[in-house]
Amino acid sequence: MKSLAEIVDQLQDFDPEGLKAEQVSAFLAEMVEPVSEVERVPLLAALDRVLAEAIISPISVPPHDNSAMDGFAFDGAQLQPGTPLRLRIVGTALAGKVWKGAVGEGECVKIMTGAVMPPGLDTVVPQEHTKQEDHHVVIPADTLRRGANRRHRGEDLTIGQQALAQGERLAPAALGLLAGLGLTQVPVYRRLRAAYFSTGDEILSPGEAPKEGSVYDSNRYTVLGMLTRLGCEVIDLGVVGDKPNLLEATLAQAASQADVIITSGGVSVGEADHTRKIMNKLGDVVFWRVAMRPGRPMAVGRIAKPESAHEGAVCKRQDTLLFGLPGNPVATMVTFLAFVRPALLRLMGARPQPTVLLRATCEHPISKKPGRTEYQRGIVTQHPGGRLTVRITGNQGSGILSSMVDANGLIVLEHEQGNVAAGDEVGLLMLES
Repeated sequence: MKSLAEIVDQLQDFDPEGLKAEQVSAFLAEMVEPVSEVERVPLLAALDRVLAEAIISPISVPPHDNSAMDGFAFDGAQLQPGTPLRLRIVGTALAGKVWKGAVGEGECVKIMTGAVMPPGLDTVVPQEHTKQEDHHVVIPADTLRRGANRRHRGEDLTIGQQALAQGERLAPAALGLLAGLGLTQVPVYRRLRAAYFSTGDEILSPGEAPKEGSVYDSNRYTVLGMLTRLGCEVIDLGVVGDKPNLLEATLAQAASQADVIITSGGVSVGEADHTRKIMNKLGDVVFWRVAMRPGRPMAVGRIAKPESAHEGAVCKRQDTLLFGLPGNPVATMVTFLAFVRPALLRLMGARPQPTVLLRATCEHPISKKPGRTEYQRGIVTQHPGGRLTVRITGNQGSGILSSMVDANGLIVLEHEQGNVAAGDEVGLLMLES
């Protein structure tokens, strides 16, 4: 495994005095190595898990030619331009039952959606497009073309075709696809174990009595929520005060139990920020000032597992990843979304996915200095025709957590970008609700 210094040396224009957001992302992509342990889970328990192997289709989907409509199946060669077609109904084909009769010229079969197409028939006319009289059906001239409304065997997947790639994070549609192949279990990478704690003597847990100079711990709940949404097994280590021995013991405990440790607070240059020293003592850690707003101080590194944790532990990696996030609530959330979430997805074994930025028209001016990436909390509105507009939620201070509650997207202002005028287009990263 490369040291952090070796990884840093490979990055161009690396500047620890004011690191660009994209440089942090590049660093993490080099630093993070996916877990390797695999387990098989029931399909009903596989939502958001990451496939450890490619899935090869054992069957064709659909397994037979079938009707896409309720209507009448017939040989489309009988259709003639400008001429109505009158056919005698000789039977009914139902979904789940194969109709065994024969169909001759001038004849058709009433057919339900999903029913197997009888041999020799290749076209289905929807029932509502016909006129029925006695045991016959009349198709008006030029109503449809030959082959219409017929689903072909294997038009979705054929036997032996790759259905899902290794590293696919299983969304609801993927679960449906796997169920459609008749599978009951899938091989997935094991869940990540993520330990989290807040630092600082000024931090109170909800339920404690208010105290002058103290604040309640919101970061613990936002981070635990984001980790849970990622599907991590979360180890909540609570609040750790500014006591070096306690910090060291907590980090060692977390390293023995988890794949990744996330902390908030204690990574700036304040006199009481013992976290920096303890992190350096226990592992290979770098501390940055990231050229972004909100969020500036950040620690990234590896903490060595205690020797006793190497054998038989749930987490078999020799080192535990560490992310030390800034203490301000919005800065904690934004740095998590920008850097930690993509890194954890990679650690989970998920295939890298490019960040998709939408474009929206800004409703008002925004002041912006070139030389840093800014993530402004925004309220996005969709107008007739699909046009998107966005406005900021108000006060953009890194401690205004209510602005994240109000926001449904982040306005992303790039590193070299300057002031934004009303009517300018801006990048937009939509948030999960």
